[in-house]
Amino acid sequence: MTGYSLHIGLNRVDPAAYGGWDGKLNGCVNDANAMLRLATANGFQPAQLLDSAATSEAVVSAIGGLARRAVAGDLVLLTCSSHGGQVADVDGDEPDGQDETWVLFDRQVVDDELRRMYAQFAPGVRVVVLSDSCHSGSVIRDVRRDALLQQRREIDLGLPVGARGGQPVALPPEAVARVMPRGVAEKDDKARRSTYEFVQSLAGPTTDADVAASVLLVSGCQDDQYSYDGPVNGEFTGTLLRVWDEGGFAGGGYRDLHAAVLAQMPERQQPNFLTLGTLDEAFLAQKPFTIDPPAAPAGAAA
Repeated sequence: MTGYSLHIGLNRVDPAAYGGWDGKLNGCVNDANAMLRLATANGFQPAQLLDSAATSEAVVSAIGGLARRAVAGDLVLLTCSSHGGQVADVDGDEPDGQDETWVLFDRQVVDDELRRMYAQFAPGVRVVVLSDSCHSGSVIRDVRRDALLQQRREIDLGLPVGARGGQPVALPPEAVARVMPRGVAEKDDKARRSTYEFVQSLAGPTTDADVAASVLLVSGCQDDQYSYDGPVNGEFTGTLLRVWDEGGFAGGGYRDLHAAVLAQMPERQQPNFLTLGTLDEAFLAQKPFTIDPPAAPAGAAA
């Protein structure tokens, strides 16, 4: 069996593509490098896309290439550390009318595109997606929580709250939310409306039933929170690396790893755990990042 991995990290985006906003962060490239080292140590065949190489075309093409190469029993690890954003939903599959995104170098990649990519993996393929950004494409959100989240972000960034009220959120001085500012997001959505409508329409609505592979997604935070950058790593990735301890983690499977990471994260950022496609409990229960598939239960048909 083969393990494939792709590690995406953007400490910056193209200002010419986002109206002058460069999206500067500190830890995303470090996150991608650290996850590449983890993957290499565990026998994966790794690839990496950093900063200007992490364009929408390159990322979608790379995931598509992995979907064509991976066969039943293979393990695919996808990690992305970047800003997260939102664009207007066009197919009605989002209760809040917004599709979540990964903010890549030249444009945002919409969660509809990502779910369609996951649907291209063959039955029996195991896929682990670790997203250290404010993207959580399959989590239900609502308009009221969106408003509270935006207010929290503005307080975090020291912006005036005005008549909306609210108390400052206690954050370390180096903490920066990995989220595209709303003003930038609105301008980008307007400027690229035809592009986003095209890719959303091309992807179409993807349901859990459309995904044949066993896909695990762990996002850096809950839907009413933000993922935070740090001077070295993102808060989620840095915590995961400490818990993983270069393979010394002996706590069990993916749910156990998530629980151990969750226990060390602050209340303001609680990583989410969800599955898509075929639920494979044996996969979820095996030691994380193990390429060989779990053994079939005794007495199971060959």
